[in-house]
Amino acid sequence: MNGGDVASSSAATSGPPPSLEWRFSQVFGERTAGEEVQEVDIISAIEFDKSGDHLATGDRGGRVVLFERTDTRDHGGSRRDLEQNDYAIRHPEFRYKTEFQSHEPEFDYLKSLEIEEKINKIRWCQPANGALFLLSTNDKTIKYWKVQEKKIKKISEMNIDPSKAESSSSPPQLVANGLPADKAHGYLSNDFSFPPGGIPSLRLPVVTSQETNLVARCRRVYAHAHDYHINSISNSSDGETFISADDLRVNLWNLEISNQSFNIVDVKPTNMEDLTEVITSAEFHPIHCNMLAYSSSKGSIRLIDMRQSALCDSHTKLFEEPEAPGSRSFFTEIIASISDIKFSKDGRYILSRDYMTLKLWDINMDSGPVASYQVHEHLRPRLCDLYENDSIFDKFECCLSGDGLRVATGSYSNLFRVFGASQGSTEAATLEASKNPMRRQIQTPARPSRSIGSMTRVVRRG
Repeated sequence: MNGGDVASSSAATSGPPPSLEWRFSQVFGERTAGEEVQEVDIISAIEFDKSGDHLATGDRGGRVVLFERTDTRDHGGSRRDLEQNDYAIRHPEFRYKTEFQSHEPEFDYLKSLEIEEKINKIRWCQPANGALFLLSTNDKTIKYWKVQEKKIKKISEMNIDPSKAESSSSPPQLVANGLPADKAHGYLSNDFSFPPGGIPSLRLPVVTSQETNLVARCRRVYAHAHDYHINSISNSSDGETFISADDLRVNLWNLEISNQSFNIVDVKPTNMEDLTEVITSAEFHPIHCNMLAYSSSKGSIRLIDMRQSALCDSHTKLFEEPEAPGSRSFFTEIIASISDIKFSKDGRYILSRDYMTLKLWDINMDSGPVASYQVHEHLRPRLCDLYENDSIFDKFECCLSGDGLRVATGSYSNLFRVFGASQGSTEAATLEASKNPMRRQIQTPARPSRSIGSMTRVVRRG
């Protein structure tokens, strides 16, 4: 479900999508039995790049770790060539690439507030010249990183004292610059002397590049633009700009300009007592760089066009589900709050996640969602208990597969749910994020279905 291009063309084929077979693939940072898990090591953000060949994770300690897919090298070639092979392609495997400290704990002396180093979001940017670029953010500060291979240059074939070289039974140990270890801190020692008659020949030092090392460099720091905690960052398809959002504002940045941003959405009322909703998530359209969507705590999604005005105080379209008559309760607004939104790869659909459900919206139809998927309906009788222990305010993310045929979201007890997103599909699986993902699976057989693009009516599944 990484949104890569692995199965992007299958949506165009006729017939139902093949059923998914889930297998355990890898564990990153696996602990031994009884080993205590440190809080700083807990992963707080994860993101695949568009190709699916690189994976970035961020943790509560402010570190970003990059992984690289390795199985593609064993099975190279075009997609058509791979489809003609008569052997099974093994599951993706990722190996550790590099890691770096992205954020450090800070203290806001003006507000007497600690800013923790935890990574909230990671977004990949367009690669260039063999280098990888990504954005990472904590609650207040966004950073733009460049990760590139650098060749380590070493100096070799230096001139060595012949008398000492001959008297030594073993060759002298060389350090990185090519000098003997005992002369590493100075070109000539105090007891150095030229042999009688001088040195018959001199060798020119040679610079060699024998090893490569990955170096992460922070190119830009975007700070002091948000009064509230940053909940979203999203890249534009133009490759030059990105947005960042907090509870009340959405800012537009140029990747190359870190000291200035443009406030394009501001929902802060003149009197904070009149505040009725906050921004919960924001996402750029994957194709049109002038369009973006943001969700709110009232369960609505607003699609805006930046060409209309500099301050987007009005929306192009509003997506919200009408409230069923007689269904309102104390918890209605709380569970309606949207915690995450994602565009489909072609930009035609928006997937949203609230506490109880996943909803799929067609951006051309704002009367209601085209599909709803029940995730936590079994918890409805326990909403009072969830409110008492604040679990009702937990936030869950969502995603679409690269081919748009399935959607997924997380739940409690290490479980995640996968639903078929094509018309007529009844596919609904509950899997456990463990070495045996099928251990607690509940699978509903899927009916023949068409691609997501053919959906014209509202369907509800659970």
